[in-house]
Amino acid sequence: MTRRITVRTRGQGLYEITDQVRAVVEEDDIDEGLCTVLVQHTSASLTIQENADPSARRDLHNWLSRLVVENDPIYTHTAEGPDDMPSHIKAALTATTLSIPIADGRLGTGTWQGIYLWEHRSRGSARNCLVHVGP
Repeated sequence: MTRRITVRTRGQGLYEITDQVRAVVEEDDIDEGLCTVLVQHTSASLTIQENADPSARRDLHNWLSRLVVENDPIYTHTAEGPDDMPSHIKAALTATTLSIPIADGRLGTGTWQGIYLWEHRSRGSARNCLVHVGP
């Protein structure tokens, strides 16, 4: 089974989608298998990260933004603004797919793990993710 979920972002940062992914897994009613999530964009990514303390997500976002700066004169792909090329680089350095085991009918994430869509663009957007559940 494959379902599309849409995440509305308000700008750069990490947006938790754990509950939406979990709902797809529960809908499929599978005991053992694999859940695969794909973000269908080249300027956003996915990550599994701590879901208890928001400072961890802020620190990750700030660190990646320091590593990949906007307005670097080496960029030629700038048609959509100063965050255009940096957003593609950030997506290339992170992940556009995640694979999570399903055990006993539940996602195999740990107690403090959440699934996040990582928006790399400054402006908000509607981001689509495909969630596939299979044996």
